[in-house]
Amino acid sequence: MHLSVDGLARVYPSRSCGNSCTRSLATSHTRRSAAIHTEYARWQLLNKSTNALVSLPTKNHNPNPRGSLSRLTVAVKDNICTTHLPTTCSSSMLRHFTSPFDATAVELLKAKGATIIGKANCDEFGMGSLNVNSIHGPVVNPYHSPNEKHIPLAEREQRSAGGSSGGSAAAVAAGLCDAALGTDTGGSVRLPASYCGITGLKPSYGLISRWGVVSFADSLDCVGVFGKSMDTVKTVFDSISSYDPKDPTAATPHTRERAKASAESLLSTLDANSSDPDLSSLRIGIPQEYFPSELNTTIVTAVRKVLERLWSLGAQLIPVSLPSTPYALSAYYVIASAEASSNLARYDGVQYGTRSPLLPGVDKSKPGNVYAHTRSAGFGVEVQKRILLGTYALTADAFDNYFLQAQRVRQQIKTDFDSAFRVPNAQLSDPSPNSDGVDILLHPSAIRSAPRLDSDAVSGLGPYLQDVMTVPASLAGLPAVSVPAGLAADGWPVGVSIIGQWGSDELVMRVGKVIERTSNEDDSDPNFAFNFAFESIVDVVGGIDAT
Repeated sequence: MHLSVDGLARVYPSRSCGNSCTRSLATSHTRRSAAIHTEYARWQLLNKSTNALVSLPTKNHNPNPRGSLSRLTVAVKDNICTTHLPTTCSSSMLRHFTSPFDATAVELLKAKGATIIGKANCDEFGMGSLNVNSIHGPVVNPYHSPNEKHIPLAEREQRSAGGSSGGSAAAVAAGLCDAALGTDTGGSVRLPASYCGITGLKPSYGLISRWGVVSFADSLDCVGVFGKSMDTVKTVFDSISSYDPKDPTAATPHTRERAKASAESLLSTLDANSSDPDLSSLRIGIPQEYFPSELNTTIVTAVRKVLERLWSLGAQLIPVSLPSTPYALSAYYVIASAEASSNLARYDGVQYGTRSPLLPGVDKSKPGNVYAHTRSAGFGVEVQKRILLGTYALTADAFDNYFLQAQRVRQQIKTDFDSAFRVPNAQLSDPSPNSDGVDILLHPSAIRSAPRLDSDAVSGLGPYLQDVMTVPASLAGLPAVSVPAGLAADGWPVGVSIIGQWGSDELVMRVGKVIERTSNEDDSDPNFAFNFAFESIVDVVGGIDAT
C-alpha cells in the first residue's frame, strides 16, 4: 500500500553501501521497516478517526511510475468510477458495484503516474452538505482547534467535514494523501474545503470530463480538486482539464481557447509567485448579497482581513450587486432534485443496483412491487426525499410553476454574473466586454465554521442552508475556489471563495495563490482605506458588525 506524508518511500529512502556492510544494511532495513510499519499504523489511526477513506487498494496501482505525477498520492470520491476499487456512492444500492472502466479524470491521473490510494467517503449519491448521509457513517473533520492540540483524537470535538465531498477534503486535511478528487454540484467541494481549512476548486462547467462520474444533476455536476496548497490543486487541474469527446457536456477546444484569450491580458500582469505582486490592474467585486444576516460576524472579520491584504497590494475593491442571488438556493434544489429524479430512475434492481429480496407474500409478478421494495431498501432517507421532490417538480401540474420557473431564475443568475464581469462570457455567441465590470468576485465560502456533528445544524433545514453561498456559481457554471482565510472565534477554519467568469480558472487560481501567500502576514491598521466600500456593503445587508 502506498501511503502519503510525502510517501513513505521518500521519507525513508533505501541505502546501498556495497558488500562490506551486509550486517549494517540488514539493521538499516529492519529499522526502516519498523519505521514504515509505525507510520502505517499512524496512517490507519488517522483514517479510522476521520472515516475519510472507505475503500483501500490491496496493492499499488501505478501504471506509470516514472510519470510527471509519480510522487503524487490522490484519493477519489466514491461516486467517481475506478476499475480497481468499488464505486458505491456511499449507498446500499451500489454496495457491491465495481466499475469496468476508469473515469476520464482518473485515467488521466494514472497515465501521468499518480497513485490512487483509496476511495473517499461522501454523502449518498452526492446529496448532502455535511457528509452525514452515508452508509459508511459520517466523516469527522480532522482539524483540531489550538486549544485541542494535546487532546487525544478520540476525545476531540467532532465536527462535520462538510459535504458532499467530505471524505476527500478530510483525507487531504489529515495528510492521508496529497490531493483528492471530489464532485461539486452546489458547493460540495468549496464547503468541505472551507470547513477543513484546505483549498478546493470547482472548475468551469465542462472543462473537466464527467465521463465516469455517477450522475446526480447533469447540468450542475463538476469534478473538483482538493489540495493543501494552490500549487497542488493547479497541478492536478492542469493534468485532467482537457477535452473529452466521450462527455457530451465537455467544452469544445474552440470555446476553451476563446476564454483563455479573453483573460490573457490580465494574466500577463499578475504574477502570483512574486513576493510582492502588483494587483493594480485587478478589479475585485464584493457582492453585497453574499453577506446575509445569517453570516457569523467572525466570518466577516476574516474576509475583511483578506480584502485588506489584497487592497494593500493595489487591488481595486468595488461593491457589486447580484440581485437574483436570494432566489438561487430555491432554484437549485428544484433543478437538482428534478435531474436526480430522472438520473436515479435507472436504479430499480433490474437494470442497475442491488436487488433486495421481496418479503413473503408479496406478488412478484408486479414490477412495481419489485422496484418499490428495492428502491425503498437501497436508497437512504435524503435520496428518497430528493427523488420525491424532483418527481413532483416534473409532474404536469407543477412543471410550469416550479421547474420552468427555476430555470428562469437560473438564467437570470447567469445574466447577473455576465453583467458584473469585465471579461465577456466565451460561451455566448456574441459576447461583449464590460469595461466597468470586475475581474473576480470575492465572498465568504460558508455562513459559519464547521458545525458539530451532534448539533441542530446537521438536522432539519440546517444542512440545506449551508449551500447558500455556493450555489449561485454552480447554477452559472463558473469557476470558484475556496482558500483558507484564517480562523473564526471558535478556533476553526474559515474560507473565502473567488469566482471568475467562465473559463477564467487560471485567474481564479492565481488570486487564490496570492491570498495563500499573504495569509500568514501580520494584519495592518484595521481601519484601512477601503472602509467606505466595505462598510457600505455591510450596512446594506443588515448592519453586520465588521469589526
